[in-house]
Amino acid sequence: MIPLEIYCITNKHVNFIENTNYRIGWVGKEDMLPDYLTCNDKDNIFHKEKYYSELTFHYWYWKNLMNLNENKWIGFCQKRRFWIKPESEGKEINIGNIRDHLLLNSPDSWKEYESIICKPINISGAKKIKILKRGWKSIIKNPSILFNKKKENICFHFDMHHGYGNMDKAIEMLDVSDIEDFKKFVYTKNSFNPHIMFITKPNILDQWFTKLFPWLERCEKKFGFESLLGYDTTRLYAYLAERYLSFWFKKYTKYLESPWVFIDI
Repeated sequence: MIPLEIYCITNKHVNFIENTNYRIGWVGKEDMLPDYLTCNDKDNIFHKEKYYSELTFHYWYWKNLMNLNENKWIGFCQKRRFWIKPESEGKEINIGNIRDHLLLNSPDSWKEYESIICKPINISGAKKIKILKRGWKSIIKNPSILFNKKKENICFHFDMHHGYGNMDKAIEMLDVSDIEDFKKFVYTKNSFNPHIMFITKPNILDQWFTKLFPWLERCEKKFGFESLLGYDTTRLYAYLAERYLSFWFKKYTKYLESPWVFIDI
């Protein structure tokens, strides 16, 4: 069995998963517990945490902890969202019993795959009143959105919730090899694999971060930080990474979609 090492990124204490083989990465402003891992030392981007969210820890891990020579699965989850065993899918899971359902070991079946990503969420089917309120700019451009759920794609959803036109602008900053493919992905798909959660081997992890962070840095030149306000756009770079993750792991790796659970804490 290949070892599995999962990091839970949080800004709140998650004592209900302590003393498991999950390691806890701290991105909070408050004092962390002694066994939590900080990401504000060595080579880091902690000053961007407000805009990058858990990606600040991902970057720190990449630059300071990752060992390309190790043969192990490395995974990331986040507060409130956790990997669970395949047989636990559909069961009632809460803080009281989460430890019974956490994914702690790598199944033998993973040998056939290069990466594990979250089972997807569907983002079509919003109420018409919400589409009119938040997506009116898109509707003016393409009225058929109101009558065709297939038009409620990833890009439309992003325009509604994270700034109209921001996805298209960000796509322009991608490496040329991904621009057309990613554009097709966000304009034709109405589901994606959420929460910047994944499990993979060090060599693929390095490839992913080598693509992701330079792209986000180029996006910073387009969007900056000062104009990113409120829930919709403050964490714009994390929202962009979330959508790009779905595309990148599917294009470049042999992937498996695995169950996860939301725990309200």
